[in-house]
Amino acid sequence: MNKQLIKPEAVIGQLTLLVLALVLAIFLGMVIFHQWQMSDPYIKSVMSLTGDPVRGHAIFQMNCAGCHGLQADGRVGPSLQGISKHKSEISIIQQVIGGKTPPMPQFQPGTQEMADLLSYLEKL
Repeated sequence: MNKQLIKPEAVIGQLTLLVLALVLAIFLGMVIFHQWQMSDPYIKSVMSLTGDPVRGHAIFQMNCAGCHGLQADGRVGPSLQGISKHKSEISIIQQVIGGKTPPMPQFQPGTQEMADLLSYLEKL
């Protein structure tokens, strides 16, 4: 019986190639997903605007502070302090307009109002 030994270098090389292919596939998937999200006319419009954090603060106080607190530090809803460090602008837009996490209601401000709200949240 003739047994062939598998060289560790060969296995490591194949695993390295597999990992690199997987990382590339994930990266390309993320790029395609981001482009798909940016094809949404509402998101595309919001992202093209410059927001005003002062107006965004007023929008927040009227629509969000009841649950997220006057200082966005949480009440019924979670704290939004540092939210822009953890979520992309697109994710924040989708959360606001979709109300994806119950009991958050759906809320679809106009595009400029959303840009203003994003600008305010970025300052937190």
